[in-house]
Amino acid sequence: MQFLFIADPLESFKIYKDTTFAMMREAQRRGHTLAVCEPQDVMWERGQPVKARVREVVLTGQATDWFTAQPWSRRVLADFDAVLMRKDPPFDSEYFYATHLLEQAERDGARVFNKPRALRDHPEKLAIMEFPQFIGPTLVTRDPQDIQRFHAEHQDIILKPLDGMGGMGIFRVGADGLNLGSITETLNRHGSQSVMVQKFLPQISEGDKRVLIIGGKPVPFCLARIPQGSEVRGNLAAGGKGVARALSARDREIGEALGPILFQRGLLLAGVDVIGDCVTEINVTSPTCFQEIFDQTGCDVAALFIEALESALAAA
Repeated sequence: MQFLFIADPLESFKIYKDTTFAMMREAQRRGHTLAVCEPQDVMWERGQPVKARVREVVLTGQATDWFTAQPWSRRVLADFDAVLMRKDPPFDSEYFYATHLLEQAERDGARVFNKPRALRDHPEKLAIMEFPQFIGPTLVTRDPQDIQRFHAEHQDIILKPLDGMGGMGIFRVGADGLNLGSITETLNRHGSQSVMVQKFLPQISEGDKRVLIIGGKPVPFCLARIPQGSEVRGNLAAGGKGVARALSARDREIGEALGPILFQRGLLLAGVDVIGDCVTEINVTSPTCFQEIFDQTGCDVAALFIEALESALAAA
């Protein structure tokens, strides 16, 4: 089968940890052929199927010069056996438009993973609100008075933008309320932008756990991203240390409850972030941590993913 990966430029990959690279490597190992493009390479012209300017690639197995590529060519997306949307956030207007082009490609007959509509319907911060039984005290608002009330009730809180990634724009405000007003103004842009506010979970010191769900089932191991020094954020992009662990009973409960729901909606792969016993985000755009888990535990997450992809294609 031939798989098209829509992703960031291959030249930007850090292949020792990149999850999309791990997917590609496993797909090639199983005999599938690979093609790549970026979202800006996708186009749709009146009366025609959605196409993209793509290049076929072969992985070399080398640490440098790790792929060879054929010349660029224009291809119909529906001609591929699977299209994998792996563009990293932010989920901005261009990402939004890309999901619409990919949804039209589905109408042309393309198989897209994760489904474009599911990507739109599950904003990574807001998606948790559908599952109140698994989350801590959480508020989404533009109103500074709502934020002040929430702080007065919970004392120690986290504020973050709805469109952040990698820990970007996350603030902690303690019981003294120091700088709450200025932080609120910065994040909500004087009432024009919504903010997520959550009760601070001290279990962050034990790690922000990424529980991967593939084909509706939780992977047996998670990656706990542990904050370093005085940092409150565990995100690897913010300097957190990644430690692979077997799922706790609570992690497994969350994964087994959310997994079938997310899979039924078209999310072949999701990354559920858990602090202590509480879900804090549901990542659906380009969940990561495959290689970190494999390197530390031997659990071949990429193989689990490609197996699930092959099963989904066979079931079509």
